[in-house]
Amino acid sequence: MRYLIFSLFFSFLSYAQTTVEKIENQWVLKVDGEPFEIKGATWGYDKDVANYDTYFKDLKYLGVNTLRLWATGDNTPALMDMAHTHGMKVMVGIWMRHGRPGMEDDDSFNYLTDKKGIEDQYNSAIEVVKKYKDHPATLTWGIGNEVYLNMATDEEKLVYSQFLERICSDIKKIDANHPISSTEAWTFGMDWWSKYVPSLDIYGLNAYGAGANFLQEEMEKRNIDKPYIVTEFGVMGEWDATEDKNAVKIEPNDTQKYDAIANGYKDWITNKTNCLGVYVFHYSDGKDFGGVWLMTHFNSSYRPQYWAIRDAYTGNKPENYVPEITNLNLPDRAYGSGEWVTVDLEISDKENETLDVSFAYNHRVGSRRYRNQITPLNHRGNVNDGFEIQLPKVNGSIKVYAMVKDTYNNLGIASSSIVVQDAIANAKKFLVPKVELPFYVYKDDIEMPYFPSAYMGNYNALEIDMNHTREKHSGKTSMRIHYKERSGWYGIGLVDPANDWGDILGGYDISGAKTFSFWAKSDFGGVSAKIGFGLIGKDKTYPDSAIEAKEIPLDSKWRKFTIKLKKSDLSCIRSGFVLFANAYGSPHKIYIDDIVFE
Repeated sequence: MRYLIFSLFFSFLSYAQTTVEKIENQWVLKVDGEPFEIKGATWGYDKDVANYDTYFKDLKYLGVNTLRLWATGDNTPALMDMAHTHGMKVMVGIWMRHGRPGMEDDDSFNYLTDKKGIEDQYNSAIEVVKKYKDHPATLTWGIGNEVYLNMATDEEKLVYSQFLERICSDIKKIDANHPISSTEAWTFGMDWWSKYVPSLDIYGLNAYGAGANFLQEEMEKRNIDKPYIVTEFGVMGEWDATEDKNAVKIEPNDTQKYDAIANGYKDWITNKTNCLGVYVFHYSDGKDFGGVWLMTHFNSSYRPQYWAIRDAYTGNKPENYVPEITNLNLPDRAYGSGEWVTVDLEISDKENETLDVSFAYNHRVGSRRYRNQITPLNHRGNVNDGFEIQLPKVNGSIKVYAMVKDTYNNLGIASSSIVVQDAIANAKKFLVPKVELPFYVYKDDIEMPYFPSAYMGNYNALEIDMNHTREKHSGKTSMRIHYKERSGWYGIGLVDPANDWGDILGGYDISGAKTFSFWAKSDFGGVSAKIGFGLIGKDKTYPDSAIEAKEIPLDSKWRKFTIKLKKSDLSCIRSGFVLFANAYGSPHKIYIDDIVFE
């Protein structure tokens, strides 16, 4: 037994070496001298650590041998260990901030002026490499994702390129055993990389649909002889789709989603001499607009993309086929909200299973969260007699989804569009998601709706722990705000979108809430803070619709505090929690828990 334990421990510590070689005009990735063709998927279950083993067994069933991460986090060590246990590899992501809000996220970073931010990113990158360079699951480094796409000027792109080369060249001094890649959308990074980032070993190229077929040709046009990985791949995305008569982007049908992966893998990827493989986007359980379009699961049901990955990597057809929606049509005129309209729907199932039918809609306008959400529709009828849907209280064109689930938990989805008219909805200034009450801003085991990114005053003396475990009112964690100096003031805001001060539409419609409450304490008596919600004033393009706060005395005992909201306009609350405090002659800690609108 002692020998077995020692052997396992030694095996775990022995890391693999990844190399890239060109053999007879064919670029080849090798792990410990053996060819390794990347049959990958991007990873979307980071937080569900308890089920990692189940997911990895499922990935092996699909034929996946490597995962791609965009960044590392608290759960990455567990992920890496599980990958090694199952004989899989990981492209370890190193996140780089984006120069402006855009397709990728709503972050904003100035590479021309923010020297400290650049050094923070550099130090973080080097730390990631030092932490994972000897892990046996590490395959390659993947630095940044679509940063050039989200930059406005060539001046910024040049500075970023020089910064990227600095990171790459310094990584090579630390780790000679793993090649370095950086990822960009389509060809947006090629010219910059080839001219300014010679230390890149592999180009990471995100390409969807038939675009993946032309990546090598684009490199050859530029006289670039580098290996590349298709770092995101799937059916054609919304950015390339055409509009229908109601100005709604036409979504590929389920057959097209399957074929793009199953056939595209063979026709557009494996037959390219410079291509080392692909990461299909996205092994995850989607619940929004992107989930329907691109993910392997939707509301925990199997989508065609799931089975297509298995077909591509193993050659095996689905064990059970996704129900097929052969026809979905809606009336060709505008209707008022609340009206019932007839749906022309034809469905079938290869295994003739009992089918469950439901409907939902997407309104592709407003804030990022609003335009991404998919909301269920009231419906009536049945498969034999037909269906009607009740139109939602929105104004404009909406995409309507028909969803058909079989007893195997396969989910077929088709979409069409219709125009809805509603005068009240049309008068709304800001379209943000309407929440259900109670609405928690901070609580254990929830997806945080707001981000702790609005720092004010002497914020360099602040330390924020959103998962503090020692002092909590309920559950497992609380928010701890530690101010470390004896003088000065500070402020913190939980906001949506992150890192924004009123230039991007965000937040939530919390209308109907009567109170805003939270539990709070400090580490000693005599501390006070102004606490509430709302931060962005009407001088900004996208303000909070209400700003409410009150001065609160704190001591070492947990107490509940409540603000009544009878007259508050809660139609667009983009700053779900704010706190301002002074030092009062000594450092202090403030603890917050269970922040809720109800």
